[in-house]
Amino acid sequence: MRTRLNLLSFTALAAAAALAGCATPRVDAPLPMTAPATFKEARVATAAAVPDRWWTLFGDPVLDGLESRVAIDNQNLKAALAAVASARAALDASRAAFQPTLDASAGATRGAAQPGDQAANALSLGLAASWEPDLWGRLARAREGAAAQLQASHDDLAAATLSAQALLAQSYFALRTAEAQGALLERTIAADERALAITQARHAAGVAPESDVQQAISQLAGHRAQRIEQQAQRAQLEHAVAVLVGQAPAAFDLAATAMLADVPAVPALLPSTLLERRPDIAAAQQRVAAAYAQIGVADAAWFPDITLSANAGVRGAAIAGLLSRSNLLWTVGASLAESVFDRGQRQLQSAQARAAADSAVAAYRQTVLTSLQEVEDNLVLAHALRDEAQQQQRSLDAARRTLELTLLQYRAGTVGYLDVTVAQNTALSSESSLLALRNRELAAVNQLLKNVAGRWSEAPRG
Repeated sequence: MRTRLNLLSFTALAAAAALAGCATPRVDAPLPMTAPATFKEARVATAAAVPDRWWTLFGDPVLDGLESRVAIDNQNLKAALAAVASARAALDASRAAFQPTLDASAGATRGAAQPGDQAANALSLGLAASWEPDLWGRLARAREGAAAQLQASHDDLAAATLSAQALLAQSYFALRTAEAQGALLERTIAADERALAITQARHAAGVAPESDVQQAISQLAGHRAQRIEQQAQRAQLEHAVAVLVGQAPAAFDLAATAMLADVPAVPALLPSTLLERRPDIAAAQQRVAAAYAQIGVADAAWFPDITLSANAGVRGAAIAGLLSRSNLLWTVGASLAESVFDRGQRQLQSAQARAAADSAVAAYRQTVLTSLQEVEDNLVLAHALRDEAQQQQRSLDAARRTLELTLLQYRAGTVGYLDVTVAQNTALSSESSLLALRNRELAAVNQLLKNVAGRWSEAPRG
């Protein structure tokens, strides 16, 4: 019997070795997309160091404190973290498929086989083991795909973290801009009130018409209405910041400062550096690897499933002596299953896997192109906004000087109040535009820093 078992084992191993040579060939994913040497809109070709905590370059301690809370309390990031845990479980399951399975069973029955027979007991204990050798590479490709999906989920988490941090910074800058706009309106309203008092005094003295008083009242009321709108906008932005740091708006309060952060210098980085650092690109590339691994899984379905199995147990009528050699039952064998006719299902699955891989490659390349466009857009925007802000500052200086002269002329009685109104509105509009430009400049530089500053780690392989 032992000789027969050895022969059976040798035959099974030889057959497995022969079949292993028929493993499905690997279909490799295309090489990563290459980028041009420099950005088109970069004004400097040298690289600049950007810290991982890029928001510290804005020099705002309040923003630094808020950013430290995003990765901990943001609910969207917690959902992304749960997706990582799910991908980790899927990888563990793919690894477990390589191991044999072992099932244990126990049974006890009492009955008669034929009418009139005396009832008898039947007791059994058994173990059943089975193992599917990965001859065609199906399990290996599935494990590779699960590992790529896990790394993609890690990259997705990093990308979501960067997006949340950038959105927080942008919302914070918009909030401070709204405060600065509100402070500007407060100063304008105070000036309107003084102008109204002067106009009323001039009207009482008979040197100014009633229309000047009404114009002053109208302008004051209009600026007060704008202040109310600005206060509402500031409140909404504070609510948005609260949600980003994982708090209910009612439990969150941010002290007003009306101070905008300084705009740091625009970094000049190579596109290849961008491709190495952006987690959304890394995630797209990992999904390409997972899709090509799925091609191997689909191709392996063309080969038969081979399972090695062994069963051992005991069966008897009484517990006493149940484990004796005479009650021992065992089997050892191998099974082969092959689908003879499946109406083209395997061919369709293979075609679907290849189409999914083509889609993943296209999505990856589009992610790269979109990221390059995003950086180019923000580079040209940051440079343009800085130049535009300089010109707007000159316009504001001229508008303020014009307002001063017009007020002097009005008090001297050489111009009407309509000229004062025009000068005041011009100065207000010019300063408001400058604040809006600074907010846009902060947002553009924030996006650039976010694109090149984030780092992420590979998924644990253990």
